[in-house]
Amino acid sequence: MTREQGTPHICAAPGDFAPLVFMPGDPRRARRIAETFLDDARLVTDVRGILGYTGSHRGVPMSVLASGMGIPSVSIYATELFRHYGVRRIVRVGTAGALPASVALRDVVIASAAHTDSSVSRLLVHGVTLSLAPSYRSLRVAVDAADAVQREAPDEAAVHIGPVFSSDHFYLDRPAVLDALERRGTLAVEMEAAGLYAVAAAEGGEALAVLTVSDHVRTGEALSARDRETCFDRAVRVAAAALLADG
Repeated sequence: MTREQGTPHICAAPGDFAPLVFMPGDPRRARRIAETFLDDARLVTDVRGILGYTGSHRGVPMSVLASGMGIPSVSIYATELFRHYGVRRIVRVGTAGALPASVALRDVVIASAAHTDSSVSRLLVHGVTLSLAPSYRSLRVAVDAADAVQREAPDEAAVHIGPVFSSDHFYLDRPAVLDALERRGTLAVEMEAAGLYAVAAAEGGEALAVLTVSDHVRTGEALSARDRETCFDRAVRVAAAALLADG
């Protein structure tokens, strides 16, 4: 695979990606992570405006690649990273809409499982609906890192650990579905974690989603576009710890 060949969606050469990858949805967040969390970051792909960078964090080679929006998009990029670029662990750092009142704007949600209305959990193994969950090692380290972050700054946004709902439908109004999910302990709604977890299971990789609450499904509160760009550093710190998990 040459740089000219790449994959259908990534123009990087073999070795351009580190084994550990941050995966935000928004290409602008990918650039911000590269500029603020990676040393000596260099652009390795920009096909279709999806930006990917490689540098290092605390001396460890690390990359960031945007995923775009939704399960089909994140599934494409995660599959190509695991299958063609030797990536071992991907941590999604994105946004989500909170469901219960106990989860507030700017809080961080670590997705210990991902429910979904997508067919992704039913297509990987014929006749089986897979349980979509993160790598335990990454989850454990992320929870420990979140505890440390909260001890350092107890007055800042809280960190929650629990299931999320990965929906294929951004605008579809289904209050009864959301009510049922909240009663069953679902913390937030987003659009990618289930796809990432499914691909990691299929490809033998590790994955986790660490999400910043950008809006609240119940109250209608939402962060401004500027806040969405700048308030997710706490989640990135937790994600970095998960990427650096031993092994």
